[in-house]
Amino acid sequence: MTQQPLRGVTSLRFNQDQSCFCCAMETGVRIYNVEPLMEKGHLDHEQVGSMGLVEMLHRSNLLALVGGGSSPKFSEISGLPLTLHVGPDNTPTCQAVLIWDDAREGKDSKDKLVLEFTFTKPVLAVRMRHDKIVIVLKNRIYVYSFPDNPRKLFEFDTRDNPKGLCDLCPSLEKQLLVFPGHKCGSLQLVDLASTKPGTSSAPFTINAHQSDVACVSLNQPGTVVASASQKGTLIRLFDTQSKEKLVELRRGTDPATLYCINFSHDSSFLCASSDKGTVHIFALKDTRLNRRSALARVGKVGPMIGQYVDSQWSLASFTVPAESACICAFGRNTSKNVNSVIAICVDGTFHKYVFTPDGNCNREAFDVYLDICDDDDF
Repeated sequence: MTQQPLRGVTSLRFNQDQSCFCCAMETGVRIYNVEPLMEKGHLDHEQVGSMGLVEMLHRSNLLALVGGGSSPKFSEISGLPLTLHVGPDNTPTCQAVLIWDDAREGKDSKDKLVLEFTFTKPVLAVRMRHDKIVIVLKNRIYVYSFPDNPRKLFEFDTRDNPKGLCDLCPSLEKQLLVFPGHKCGSLQLVDLASTKPGTSSAPFTINAHQSDVACVSLNQPGTVVASASQKGTLIRLFDTQSKEKLVELRRGTDPATLYCINFSHDSSFLCASSDKGTVHIFALKDTRLNRRSALARVGKVGPMIGQYVDSQWSLASFTVPAESACICAFGRNTSKNVNSVIAICVDGTFHKYVFTPDGNCNREAFDVYLDICDDDDF
């Protein structure tokens, strides 16, 4: 998720199991552990300049860095001429992805830069798994083997994708990649394990929405994909094998921009954040827990109203500052009947709420992560 800088934050990303998050800033990079909240390390402005995007590989020493903001330093580090473009949120973005290995010895920044991927157009997103790296441009997605002896495996053309929407399944069993399809509102899914490198075998398509896709997420095993359109009122879930729609969740009735969708670790719940400043929590395993419209008890209604009545509303929700974009994910379960959701905002705030299956939701923790000092070596 990228956003106009607040407190110098340009983007936020969880790692693959949501146990850490990384923060790209005008002043460099900061890495945090989620529970308990603590800073695990940082790269300062002198080392890397201003950052546009950062992606972690699990809890390893490898980071994917994309320069951005007002003073990126990557051209100076890599020896490349400085190439900056303005992204969809007016944040400058670079055309190179650099892999930083913090375990490498050396005092100079150049000593820790181990790989470089350069392109002719701005990089909008990066996703990693233990054996592959995916790099997203506005109209193209590249997949490389990673991290040893990287080579290009796949190249996919897409419709205009200014947000760099894409998700990559981290599971060892499933190598699924999802991104917006050529048709408006569609999703394309590619099984990278069964597709032969260098071939242009057509990914299969799910017609998910009538307007452009604005947010997309896979669950941990890669068996379910969730997406929302630019309208932002509905979240639809599909089986990645059969392509069948599993459930339709209603965030609200007013249009909204969704920032983030995430599944709980066991796929029992889903959370979503938007520019309305509300984080919604839905039940997936037992959808009877979700709220329904009071009209659902009335009986048969017209087709348009019927779509509204049949929708499932969130079982719980909480608010964060509406002017501050945020990412959200599920925390570790404290007990069988108590779950938690974490929201990380670009204004530097950390919110943790606990909820129960009956819809009770209460704040358990609040902090300002940007004010936390470095606790450990990265």
